[in-house]
Amino acid sequence: MKVEEHVAFTAKHRDWSVAKKLTDMENEEIAHFLAGVSNTVNARVGGYLSDAIDVEGVKALAEELRKDSLADTVVALKSPGTARKLGNLVNETDKKLRKLLVDVAKAYLVRETLRPLVPIDYPEGILEGVDVEFPFEEPHVNFTAKHGRWIVVKRLIIDEKTPMLDVARLLASINETATLKLPVYADIDVEGIKEEFSAFKKVKKSDIPKVIEVYEAFEPSLYADEPFEEHARVYALRIALEKIGLNLDVPAKSLEKYLEKKG
Repeated sequence: MKVEEHVAFTAKHRDWSVAKKLTDMENEEIAHFLAGVSNTVNARVGGYLSDAIDVEGVKALAEELRKDSLADTVVALKSPGTARKLGNLVNETDKKLRKLLVDVAKAYLVRETLRPLVPIDYPEGILEGVDVEFPFEEPHVNFTAKHGRWIVVKRLIIDEKTPMLDVARLLASINETATLKLPVYADIDVEGIKEEFSAFKKVKKSDIPKVIEVYEAFEPSLYADEPFEEHARVYALRIALEKIGLNLDVPAKSLEKYLEKKG
């Protein structure tokens, strides 16, 4: 049986119930749908980290670190003292495993700290409602796509034995896929955006305000058409933070390695 071209996202777990499917496979529509998927999984990932990370503690730390200016806030996020405080919010004694969780906690902290200061999500909002039939009766998270040569299946059936961190891993992985493919369909010039920050190699503390200055002066219309200018701005933030050594997105690989080594 031939599978129709589509992008779909469904989730059914606890109070979360959403089922959406796109079959109008115009590039712009796919980009908007992927933006909604990214917003949705990022909004939910924190709820699945609490088995190993004090999520409320991370949110409280975000309030403590947030300053009046973006540059001062990012300097605070990057400080060694912040890393030490995060270490106390992670429930793991093994040093190597602890580092993996701190990487995850730090990315979540970055999002929570910056959220009131700059756009970290896309304008589409989150996916809500059940518009299509769930592919599984069991609790699950499911993301599938088929368009030309792009085929992806990312799913997890959730039962009483499923670690909640495994759900977080899948959500982070789905976000990574959406982040990678969105610019392709939105025609965002990510390489051009990277070039804006190419002067910064090894960024020291004193360089952070300069990187933020470039971000704040960023003109998205140079790299994306009008419907996706705000998306380009989020990519500029992501690239600026990467230059500084911070992640805007919870790293799926760190969660994957943690779960593998934890057994």
